[in-house]
Amino acid sequence: YGALVAMGQTDFKKLLAYSSVSHMGFVVLGLAAWSSGARAQYWEWGVGGAVYQMVAHGITASALFFAVGVVYDRAHHRDLNRLGGLYEPMPAYSGLAAVLFFASMGLPGLCGFVGEFTVLTAAWNFAPWLTIPAILSVVLTAAYLLWAWQRVYFGTNPDTKAFPEIGAREAAVLVPFAALAILLGVWPAVITRWL
Repeated sequence: YGALVAMGQTDFKKLLAYSSVSHMGFVVLGLAAWSSGARAQYWEWGVGGAVYQMVAHGITASALFFAVGVVYDRAHHRDLNRLGGLYEPMPAYSGLAAVLFFASMGLPGLCGFVGEFTVLTAAWNFAPWLTIPAILSVVLTAAYLLWAWQRVYFGTNPDTKAFPEIGAREAAVLVPFAALAILLGVWPAVITRWL
């Protein structure tokens, strides 16, 4: 439901807020894979995936809300239909935002993939009928995030052509988030060894 509502948003910040609701569904699904006896391993996977998903979502959501703030600081609005063409005047910002968008989408090699995959594996072994809607939400997540990406960063827009590139202060926030999204995607043991 959160993914469907996110798909209908035209406000950049509201899209990310409903995206958060959708992502937290994976946390609940991971915890719901409760089993005992021989199937207890699936619950361990589910809980581990849920915790990992919370950490990954904390990274991507915080960074993407900050990225919206960067756009708002320049455009003074969050209307996805009035934005566009940000890649041309702000390539460094757009590159960092791309890493975070794809991490939120659950692209393999980035932090969002590990938690979602672990939760889906646990849920599939526990209750496949619960997993199918979650898999469909992954597809919807890709759809609304790619559509938002296209509307904000691609194309040309005379209204955004003169926007300044991110400064050192903004980069000091976004670069560590992007680095964490990559690090936790390629080396999940940083978190999983503590779970």
